[in-house]
Amino acid sequence: MATAAKVGTNFTGVQMSPKDTKRLLDAVNEIHPDVPGDERGMLVERAERNEEADRIGSVPVPGSAKGMLKTGFDMMKGKSPEVFIDKLGERLAFERNGVRLYEAMIAKARNLDTGNDLVGVLQHIRDEEFEHMMLVHAAMEKLGADPTAQTPCADVAGVMAMGIMQVLTDPRTNVPQCLNALLTAELADNAAWELLIELAQAAGHPNIADSFVKAKTQEDDHLVKIKTLMRRDLIMQTK
Repeated sequence: MATAAKVGTNFTGVQMSPKDTKRLLDAVNEIHPDVPGDERGMLVERAERNEEADRIGSVPVPGSAKGMLKTGFDMMKGKSPEVFIDKLGERLAFERNGVRLYEAMIAKARNLDTGNDLVGVLQHIRDEEFEHMMLVHAAMEKLGADPTAQTPCADVAGVMAMGIMQVLTDPRTNVPQCLNALLTAELADNAAWELLIELAQAAGHPNIADSFVKAKTQEDDHLVKIKTLMRRDLIMQTK
């Protein structure tokens, strides 16, 4: 298995060409744009684009009578059920992506012949991610929401996961690099479950909040496992 770092012909740093670096710095000081400007132009441009842009989707109106009644009842109590539904949709999307991320990592580990120990840990985490996905699915159905709908936060979660998936499926990456990508996902997942439990309690759904506690405990374990695997591989490479 290739190590995460190897000394080679890397020409990206300025130290590889001191003469060209000096010429570049001289040009920065000598050449000025015809029209001076500052960061205010960029701020104005971004503000205009923000005003023109639509929202990233919406939380769908409940398609069932049960969902309509629950939503109406919560609104009568001064609550905003759409906030909780949006975050449930996000968690569902993230856990679904999590299953796919670990499937990709398992394939990577097998291709690099890392041994059954690593594959076994990855399979265990993948299976629990699937359980978490189904747990959120059941919670949304209990509230009368549509678990097949993509909420705004679910959309964002999918975009966020794309970069991690690209790392895992890149044939050039190795196990330590991929574990680092998974660590990013697990850190976000762990914090999100903590927040989701608080949101469930605030929304007046203590039973749902209690059902999420086990998932949060398992996510704590996932985080420890990935950090341990990553630390082990990197320390072995430095010896």
